[in-house]
Amino acid sequence: MHTGEAFSDLSNKDAPVRGYLHPSAQAGADGLILTHGAGANCESPLLKALANSFNAEGWTVLRCDLPFRQLRPHGPPIRSAERDQAGLRAAVAAMRRLTPGRIFLGGHSYGGRQASMLAAAEPRLVEGLLLLSYPLHPPQKPAELRTKHFPSLTTPALFVHGMRDGFGTMSEMESALKLVPARTELLPVAGAGHELMTKANRESLLEEVTSRFSNFVRASIG
Repeated sequence: MHTGEAFSDLSNKDAPVRGYLHPSAQAGADGLILTHGAGANCESPLLKALANSFNAEGWTVLRCDLPFRQLRPHGPPIRSAERDQAGLRAAVAAMRRLTPGRIFLGGHSYGGRQASMLAAAEPRLVEGLLLLSYPLHPPQKPAELRTKHFPSLTTPALFVHGMRDGFGTMSEMESALKLVPARTELLPVAGAGHELMTKANRESLLEEVTSRFSNFVRASIG
């Protein structure tokens, strides 16, 4: 597995970008930014594996740490949504300087939620979203839905969701996506929980997510 090249962009002092870049050998490649959940960082096995999978298909991929993780190596984000979204905005700006292709934003759990909230607020920021294990509600608290911004989300989004995810059942996800005016697709992952990737499904998951998102982009954008 390629680890990528250490990357940092300090042009925005309030929201530095730090992570690993997987550059494409193809001129004009599309770019994908991947970020992590509340308890992880950009070195998570899922992000590393997906970065390599997309890169092998010709994408330039940046997996980066959100600002809250840059400040603390451990622990959850605390009142940092605005700062973390600023970090994603800075990552998009950095990627647009790196590649002339279209830019897509993705994230696992908390990272995906922040990406979707940013895209809802700034609909022209990126061309599409890859949302992995969207945390629809806290486990065992189905009434506390995190969908307030969904009616404002006009950026096409592919949701990848484990069928055993405690943060939302498949039926709950299907209902929630009806709130989104943009084109959406829901990719269920059989036998998977919130972490999505297991030893048993690793190869099939990577292949399916990469191909499904590429097809989703072609169908949604061309």
